[in-house]
Amino acid sequence: MNRLIVSEPSKCIGCRTCEIACVLAHSKSNDVDAMSKKDFAPRLKLIRTLNISTPVTCHHCDDAPCLNACPAGAIVYRADTVQVDQERCIGCKTCVVACPFGAMDVISVPARRAFAGVQIANGMKAEAHKCDLCLGRDGGPACAEVCPTKALHVMDEAALETTRRLRQQRAAVEAATFGAVA
Repeated sequence: MNRLIVSEPSKCIGCRTCEIACVLAHSKSNDVDAMSKKDFAPRLKLIRTLNISTPVTCHHCDDAPCLNACPAGAIVYRADTVQVDQERCIGCKTCVVACPFGAMDVISVPARRAFAGVQIANGMKAEAHKCDLCLGRDGGPACAEVCPTKALHVMDEAALETTRRLRQQRAAVEAATFGAVA
């Protein structure tokens, strides 16, 4: 089973700390003051409605529709996650259309080409952009680490089993207390 970030909307206060932590975890400088609005591209998106706020992030699906739809083979499974190989991404947006959770995005980044061993800027390039679970970051996903209300959790196979078992126990207690509903 692939790991994923699970949010608890009842705990989320909509502060966007998760988005800021995500951007900083993926920036080269970690300097929020030096960041422009166009550089602010979190890999999760806080959604607010009248009643709730909660971040939407990649589910790292075991049978990922984005991976299956990518014509360039740029979306791959790696270390129990779904990752984008930016070298192979052609920016076609097929993954955005395929994702049932709205967790994929496409952003514009400076295109770089090597010519005679020298890196040169070559306009802009569209790239798939999604949660990578901060793969390789000590401490795991930055969003879950900094959430002030602990509304975000990393769900792995063991955590999923614990959640399932607790819900079964709660259902059994409710059935015993209120009678089984047929």
